[in-house]
Amino acid sequence: MNRSPIELWVYLSASPLLWLTLTLVVWIMASELSKKLGRHPLANPVLVSILVLSVMMIIADVPYERYFAGAQFIHFLLGPATVAIALPLYRQWKEVRALLVPISVALLIGSVVAVTSVVGLGLVFDLPREIMLSFLPKSATAGVAMAISQSLGGDPSLTAVLVIMTGIVGALMVTPFMNLMRITDYAARGFAVGLTAHGIGTARAYEVNPTAGLFAGIAMALNAVATSAIAPLAASWLLS
Repeated sequence: MNRSPIELWVYLSASPLLWLTLTLVVWIMASELSKKLGRHPLANPVLVSILVLSVMMIIADVPYERYFAGAQFIHFLLGPATVAIALPLYRQWKEVRALLVPISVALLIGSVVAVTSVVGLGLVFDLPREIMLSFLPKSATAGVAMAISQSLGGDPSLTAVLVIMTGIVGALMVTPFMNLMRITDYAARGFAVGLTAHGIGTARAYEVNPTAGLFAGIAMALNAVATSAIAPLAASWLLS
């Protein structure tokens, strides 16, 4: 009964429920921090949560497998959340239909560039094919990207890492980049970030402006479908 705090921590860290609880608590605290800092891009809750949990795991010497034993309950919700991204598209179909031509063009160009840029950079840096296959769906939302990666013969875990990195970088850059380009239309701003930075970028768009968030959600849903069609074509070319 006279265990030191370190021994007690090591004992508790073996419990899956502990890491599930810590993940939720850290996320809530990161979200509150973001609010207090005026939703500054560098205070992105996803980025802060990843950093805090990573440091905790390193200090406690907890392997990812043990952490995931608890976090898998959150991971399970990726499926329903992925299906739910179709709701903004359904609810705002009238607005989408009115802008169908520019949306279709932006979607096609954005999806193709997102996939072909991976192929181009992979060839320049001579990356192994498995890594390139894992990187192809980086701009799709996590649930869809991991499924595409697995079907192509890539590594879903590696895909998940790059998807998160893509979303965080997109969320950090979107506002200053759009201001630099003097793009003031929030529908265009939102669609661009949702297309390239999926859920994390969409969350950032909602923080900036409701219209931007709406079109970011629409872009995220459409890009999930587009990437599902384009990535296999690029993979076929890589494997040929």
